[in-house]
Amino acid sequence: MIAIGNFFFKYRNWIFILFYAALFVPSIPLFSMASCGAHYYWWPVILGLLITCTGQGIRGLTIGLAYIVRGGKEGKPYADGLVTEGIFRHCRNPLYVGNILMLLGVGILANSVFYVAFMMPLFSFIYQAIVLAEEDFLRKKFGAGFDNYCRDVNRWWPSMQGIGNTLRSMEFNWKRWILKEHTTQFIWLLGICLLLFAPLPVLRYPELLTGCSIDPKTLLSALIGALALLYVLIRVLKKSGRFTA
Repeated sequence: MIAIGNFFFKYRNWIFILFYAALFVPSIPLFSMASCGAHYYWWPVILGLLITCTGQGIRGLTIGLAYIVRGGKEGKPYADGLVTEGIFRHCRNPLYVGNILMLLGVGILANSVFYVAFMMPLFSFIYQAIVLAEEDFLRKKFGAGFDNYCRDVNRWWPSMQGIGNTLRSMEFNWKRWILKEHTTQFIWLLGICLLLFAPLPVLRYPELLTGCSIDPKTLLSALIGALALLYVLIRVLKKSGRFTA
């Protein structure tokens, strides 16, 4: 598993993008009209958005409170120090937990049995392998310090004990959150817009535009344009040094 994890670690960012693209593979619906009645359209929308936004929230808190200076180097696990502050006090892999919830949420939003039943278990297996590879590196580098950390903090399931004290004792760096996350947020929001409003092959959630005179293609174009403009603005400000953490 460690060898598998080292392989996937090198391509972990591309893996996330590829799994996002798989949202648009045709599938039988997760929620059907027969089982959900007249409120069929709202179940995947509400549940999916709730889960995926929770995942993005976990990522945001993790990065805004205590960020890993370097999670990898030359395609291999690497760390300057053992980070145990912020959300890392409550979960050893909060960024990965956030990613899993983000993809599970949009999979539900896509109303896809294929994605939830096949792609998500595969994604979880890949992340489990990556985590084992990272832990192997950290254990070799930090020894007993990492073992003690593993004994006190869960690998996957976040502990809510003391979360209030953690949030009150640290300042949330929102600039760092935006600078580090703007690409992930752009891809994430773009996917949500496409799932909700792209008429390919048909509009997934026509009830969302009931009573609205705006054409779905026009609305989708406006949303994508706004996201792209905001993304470019952040990139320009970052490159120019006028927006720093």
